[in-house]
Order: sequence, then C-alpha cells, then structure tokens
Amino acid sequence: MKNNLKTVFLLGTLAGLMVFLGNMLGGRSGAVMGLGFAAVMNMGAYWFSDRIALKMSKARPVSRTEAPQLYELVYRLTQRANLPMPSLHIIPSQQPNAFATGRNPKHAAVAVTQGLLEIMSPDELEGVVAHELAHVRNRDILIASVAATIAGAISFVATMARWGAMFGGGRNSNSNNPIGLAGILVASIVAPLAAMIMQMAVSRSREFHADAVGATIAGRPHGLAAALRKLELASQRIPMPVNPSAAPMFIVNPLRGMRGGGAARLFSTHPPTEERIRKLEAMSSGRIS
Repeated sequence: MKNNLKTVFLLGTLAGLMVFLGNMLGGRSGAVMGLGFAAVMNMGAYWFSDRIALKMSKARPVSRTEAPQLYELVYRLTQRANLPMPSLHIIPSQQPNAFATGRNPKHAAVAVTQGLLEIMSPDELEGVVAHELAHVRNRDILIASVAATIAGAISFVATMARWGAMFGGGRNSNSNNPIGLAGILVASIVAPLAAMIMQMAVSRSREFHADAVGATIAGRPHGLAAALRKLELASQRIPMPVNPSAAPMFIVNPLRGMRGGGAARLFSTHPPTEERIRKLEAMSSGRIS
C-alpha cells in the first residue's frame, strides 16, 4: 500500500511538473504537443514491449516439454496468483537474471537466463519467478510507460523552450514572460533532470512493491531474499551484454558499473539490493519495514 501511494504521488508530481513547464515555457499548445509526441512513442513501445524486450535480450521461447520443471513452477504460481499462464523464454546468458514483460496479464512473458536455472535452489527460483509474476499482476509495464510518457513530454517541451529562448522564437521571445530568458534556460535544463529522477523513483518503488507481492505469491519471503544475494554477487562477476535501455526490466541491474551510492542512487532504476533484502527479512519476521 505504501509503495502504491508513493507511485501515485510520484506520477502526480510528474504530471504537475509537465503542466507547469508547458504553461511557463511552451504554452498550452507546447505542452499538448510534447505530451502527444511522447505518448505516441511510449505507447507504441508499450504495445509491442514483449516482442521488443525479448528480441533485445535474445530470449528464445520454450515449451512445457523443453523446460518441464520451469513450466510447472510458473504454472503453480500463476494459479496461486490468479493469473493466466505467460509465455516462457530462456536467455542464453550465464549471468543469473530474469524479467517479465507484456502489456497486460493476458499478453505476458517471463524470461529467465540459463545461469539463473543453473545456480538457484527451488525456493530461490520460486522467489524470482513470483517477483516477475508480481510485476505482471501489478501492471508495472503500464505504469512505467505512463511515467516514461510524462518524462518524455517534459524533455520535449524543455527542448523546445531552450531552442526558443536561444533563437528568439515563439512565446519565449515575449518580453512579458515572467521568468525571463535566464529563467527559461535554467528551467529547461532542471525540469528534465527532475523528471528523470522521479521516473527512476517510480521504477524503484515498483521493484519494492513487486518484492512484497512476489513474497506473498510464493508464500514466503526468504526464497527471494536468498536469491537476491546470489543475483547481486553474480551480476558483478559475470558480464551480460544487455542494451542499457533494457536493463531496468531485469530483477537486478545486469550491467556492471551501473551501481553506486549517494547521488548516483537518484538515477538508479533499482533499489539497493541490501535494502530489498532487509525489507524481505522484515516481512519474514513479521516486522513493519
């Protein structure tokens, strides 16, 4: 509930920033144009997200006959979560990792790496798969698309305003503009940065929520907590050639060198793994985290 409220707040703040920036810099028409452009781009990606993600990760579909144990595990968890059976895919990588994609539960896909199947215990694999099914049940692909649409629109309007301020075009050339040329330039730089930070915060919030829901689907948090420990260590040792745009989908960031503390955490799509483990352990012991 807490993470859902946080997501609503962040999406509302993003929308508010979009309205403010559009009215102050590009006018209503600029705001509408930016939102429309971003919506077309991101909704297209959302509609075809499963095919795009699977192709980018080089995942291949597998049948019940090819992967009977994985199929039975996923089927059992989908029954428990009241979800349709997703299509299953295996990624030819030794780094243990996984992701879920699809525009809705009826068009979902779960992909796991070969490395994940090789090093996880049954309880750990169950925890990882339950986490991915939680993303499907929570419709996190849709939420991420909405956040990306608004953030993209903000960047579009800010770019228009910056060019207008520098070359004297449009509303920004109006001497009655209350924020002035310097203010326009500063706002057009700061607003997209703020939008990106909030978009990343939405992503981190959804990961925490998927951990909690996944633990509920699995029936116990300790399997996912133990899996996250293995995933974090292995992802730092075993490289995985992943397009950076696809990295946020995975249960842990598959790219080495993309972690950090302090200010770097603001731009991270994933929460710190140790914090995720701490929250799961608190769930296991019945403490409120």
